[in-house]
Amino acid sequence: MNFRVRPANNGDFEAIYEMAKLTGGGFTNLPPDRGALVDKLIRSEKAFETEADEPTDELFLMVLENVDTGQIRGTCQIFGMVGQNAPFYSYRVGTLTQTSKALGKTFRNEMLNLTTDLEGASEVGGLFLHPGERAGGLGLLLARSRYLFIKQHRSRFARRVIAELRGVIDEAGGSPFWDSVAGRFFGMDFQQADEFNAMHGTQFIADLMPKTPIYTVMLTDNARHVMGTPHPSGRAAMKMLEREGFQYDCYVDIFDGGPTMIAQTDQIRTIREARDYVLAEVTDETESAQHSMLAAGKLQSFATTYGYLQVDPDGTAFLDRQSASALGIKPGDTFLAMGR
Repeated sequence: MNFRVRPANNGDFEAIYEMAKLTGGGFTNLPPDRGALVDKLIRSEKAFETEADEPTDELFLMVLENVDTGQIRGTCQIFGMVGQNAPFYSYRVGTLTQTSKALGKTFRNEMLNLTTDLEGASEVGGLFLHPGERAGGLGLLLARSRYLFIKQHRSRFARRVIAELRGVIDEAGGSPFWDSVAGRFFGMDFQQADEFNAMHGTQFIADLMPKTPIYTVMLTDNARHVMGTPHPSGRAAMKMLEREGFQYDCYVDIFDGGPTMIAQTDQIRTIREARDYVLAEVTDETESAQHSMLAAGKLQSFATTYGYLQVDPDGTAFLDRQSASALGIKPGDTFLAMGR
């Protein structure tokens, strides 16, 4: 297996578009729309070409490439800072306690509050792995590549990172949460709203969404049941996020009710544990080496892969030939490494 994650380019468009058609809906960051994907690639290429030292409204789109065949088999994305050009809305699930002395009763009502609390955070998202490659740790490579990129370019990202997980979608492609909440105010079904959001942003939410809190007792049972629950295909992603230090803090997506996970950037496990090394020598000897996740390069030259790392007691670092080639590094170059 010889895969690497690298920045996307124009030549990857058709492969990305074909994968977008496999997502099954509700995947806002990877819409099966040619125009929207072209815009994403243009925006991403500009970000990779730009030197900066503070978070801005940037998008970094990367792809998983089979180095041997050149096939593109997955994607992932990082947003430098959300909510800068358009409001970043979430529902905050809270509780309102009310007591009636006359009745001698206390009621605790769960409520949805429309907020922009998460504005200013960085976001990781858009992770999609081709169904034919869902083995061998490639999903983990895609996921962690985002954190390794953040570590390599720390000044371009905020103090906290969020990840929105896709919510529960029924067999017909609808969302019980959308149908019970926002659908009543927008005159469109979930698929229409999701496609519109993917191509035009969230301003229509600001225009039409009620700003008053919503009592969840007024929602359908199905809507309450799926609130804060990831799509079955996203459960593994949620566990990966939790292992990295992300937590669910009662924020849910306004479209499908999926959970929003939050972490302090510098406390993300991969960012905290990855170590810098200087490559001393490329070697064919791997028996005593540790199978590791590796990253090297900045911006357009950034890449991550799996490889074999051996570190002598004095700190001298050796890599196997295949991983050094995938990263595009030679003796004297620096790289990041951490155990799988």
